[in-house]
Amino acid sequence: MTVQNADRESIRHGKINEAPLRERPSYPTWAVKLTMAITGLIFGLFVLGHMVGNLKIFMPLKDGVAPIDEYGEWLRTIGEPLFPREGFLWLVRIVLLVCLVLHVWGAFTLRARSAKSRGKFKRTNLMGGWQSTATRAMLATGVILLLFIIFHLLDLTFGEVVASDEFVHGAVRDNLLATFAPERWFVTLFYVLAMVALALHLTHGVYLAVSDLGWLGERGRGWMVLFAYVLPFIVVIGNIVMPIAIAFGWVPGFSR
Repeated sequence: MTVQNADRESIRHGKINEAPLRERPSYPTWAVKLTMAITGLIFGLFVLGHMVGNLKIFMPLKDGVAPIDEYGEWLRTIGEPLFPREGFLWLVRIVLLVCLVLHVWGAFTLRARSAKSRGKFKRTNLMGGWQSTATRAMLATGVILLLFIIFHLLDLTFGEVVASDEFVHGAVRDNLLATFAPERWFVTLFYVLAMVALALHLTHGVYLAVSDLGWLGERGRGWMVLFAYVLPFIVVIGNIVMPIAIAFGWVPGFSR
């Protein structure tokens, strides 16, 4: 048993200091993990839905109108007249922003507490394989994804700084075709690399979320495989196919 006690005389005489080994955090670790699990699952569901919407880029034009543009217009009008135009979209954005802040805070909080508990010792009991690789890469992939989110919003939502010169607010299809045009190959490359980071982050993140939420029993292992491996793989492949297809001109009715 290791006891933190500055008074060596007390230890010598059999007395044990009742002071705790470390201060109890104001926000318990289990609550931080739960916060990360919930916000992570919200992001996972969002990227799944976002991917499904983006795949409409492959649907043929109807009377000169792109289905993905109709989808974008539908998103902007959800809730009318109860919500103003784009009101629901901004509500979703605010929720995602709050989730992002909480998720980043939780990640750095857990990392700091883990480092404090280990002291000068490094973790060496990782078993190898995909999950161990994802574990080691969680911070790096998280930073990459954070940078990607900022880039993605500037590029395709706000049309600022990094966006194509042809950006037009509301023109979803044309903006996608412009941003992943062959001459902007670096954007396509960054997008693909970010999706690889997403695959690593999602698989381990969903695994931890399922575990922290108590769903990793015998009955839950099948669901864990589905949520932690199958769905992230589908999301990543779906998101990678789109920019590559645009860059190589494989989109139906490709013309700008």
